[in-house]
Amino acid sequence: MKSFPRFFPIVVALCVLAFMGSAIARSFAAGDRARGVALEDIERLPVSAGGRTKPLDTFARNTLLRLSGRQTFEVDDARRSATEWILELWTDPSAAAERRVFRIDHPDVKSLLAISDTARTRFSWKEMEPKLDEVVRQAELAQQVSRKQQDPFQRAIADLYGKLSEYAEVRALRTPYVVAPLAAGEEWAPMVVVDPHEKGKTSINDSESARAFQAILVTYSTGDSANCERAVAAYTARLNASLAPEMQRGAFEVVFSRLEPFYQSSALYMLAFLLGCVGLLAAPISPDRWKPSLFRAAIVVIAVAFVVQTFGLCARIYLQGRPPVTNLYSSAVFIGWACVPLALFGEWFSRVGILSIAASFIGFATLIVAHNLSASGDTMEMMQAVLDTNFWLATHVVVVTIGYSATFLAGFIAIFYVLGGACTRLLAGEAMKALPKMIYGVICFAALASFVGTVLGGIWADQSWGRFWGWDPKENGAAMIVAWNLIILHARWGGMIRERGVAAMAIAGNVVTAWSWFGTNMLGVGLHSYGFMDSAVFVLSAFCLSQLLLMAVAFVPTAKWKSLQPA
Repeated sequence: MKSFPRFFPIVVALCVLAFMGSAIARSFAAGDRARGVALEDIERLPVSAGGRTKPLDTFARNTLLRLSGRQTFEVDDARRSATEWILELWTDPSAAAERRVFRIDHPDVKSLLAISDTARTRFSWKEMEPKLDEVVRQAELAQQVSRKQQDPFQRAIADLYGKLSEYAEVRALRTPYVVAPLAAGEEWAPMVVVDPHEKGKTSINDSESARAFQAILVTYSTGDSANCERAVAAYTARLNASLAPEMQRGAFEVVFSRLEPFYQSSALYMLAFLLGCVGLLAAPISPDRWKPSLFRAAIVVIAVAFVVQTFGLCARIYLQGRPPVTNLYSSAVFIGWACVPLALFGEWFSRVGILSIAASFIGFATLIVAHNLSASGDTMEMMQAVLDTNFWLATHVVVVTIGYSATFLAGFIAIFYVLGGACTRLLAGEAMKALPKMIYGVICFAALASFVGTVLGGIWADQSWGRFWGWDPKENGAAMIVAWNLIILHARWGGMIRERGVAAMAIAGNVVTAWSWFGTNMLGVGLHSYGFMDSAVFVLSAFCLSQLLLMAVAFVPTAKWKSLQPA
């Protein structure tokens, strides 16, 4: 048993690899069956929605996620896939109307719908149908008020109305566009076509693709599994001949969705964080055996998580044909990803274990942020026309996001330095000397990356909008990050602050960066605004408040810091 700590990282590595191996095996395993029909090939059928071609599986997952907050639904207490839900919606609407796929949290909305079971959060179309007229009336009243000025009930009723409208559009087969362009000159089209000459009149699309898709739905609805699978195979062969690239990407995207690499990475980062914390606690007890063993195990897990996250980023690049950062969701994934190698590089020199803990914590936290951002639906939506340039997305956006990552990393290393130094004896010794140097080095890199990225953004703005700088909120936020990092460096060089001061100002850099990253987007103004997100206001405010409290801890006199006390 005395030699076990030496082999512990190997044991952890084998367990992590077994965990990832099982996840990969599940992603390639045969899919679900419904009504005797294998859904795997149906999931891969391409459709068009949100400006891009995607597999039916992705559209079903995104739609159900927006309605329910989940990518599955329940039938007799059993979880079923999103593809099965959307097929039921198209082939048996009355049964689908009984599925509880609408998430409602606001108690006043439940009262409006006359729902007695207020403990539940998910409800069916059938339960709400008697009150649909009242929902529409209340939503129309709410829409007369700007989103920022709506009260919680108005926002909740407007959101419910949007979900009900989307549900009705999908049920009527007006979206997604399922009729594929099989011949030159054709474009994606919906199954149900509206007559432009007679308002309200609709007809079924009669193209080759529409007939093939309709045959799949008819045979599926009757439970004719053999003919349904033959119809799917024939349609797939026709699509492979006309839309081979889309079919290849669609098949890969289905596997990507099943594998959930960012979810797997977040679990591994949390495991690494726990191993690092235990290693830190074990330092006074077993500084020569368990401490280094646990830290090495944490680094092994971080390395595996980083590889999995890198695969996820590369997969998104392949599926989108874009650089890694195109929206808020991808920026959250990329910021955490970029922090990991920066932290491990610093860990290589410092060997104190704190940077690996910071790397795992930031990796986990940013993936949780990304997970919450994904609730809005498709995270690979089309770019706005003015932003449709891979060169600037690969230069300005990537470099400035790396600046975000480095500024956050410096701030979180400072948090560990302040809390560990002031409140515990875990950092006594070399760590108290090494961490301030790490904070300083990361701030130097952050200042360079954020400055270069901001200048590149100005050049892009000049090409797109005809001006280098326009005092847009997002531009101001980027300038604030550059200015704050430079202020820290100048204050340190001028002797106005020392280790504690650098740490406190680095923590304040978290507030500046969070504001530039999210706060400017929530203003609802400017060319970089992604819209007001009321759900993020509380979280952002709480985060900023927590950083101010941590800064207060940094100003506790060093004479009272436990890690600086004599043993």
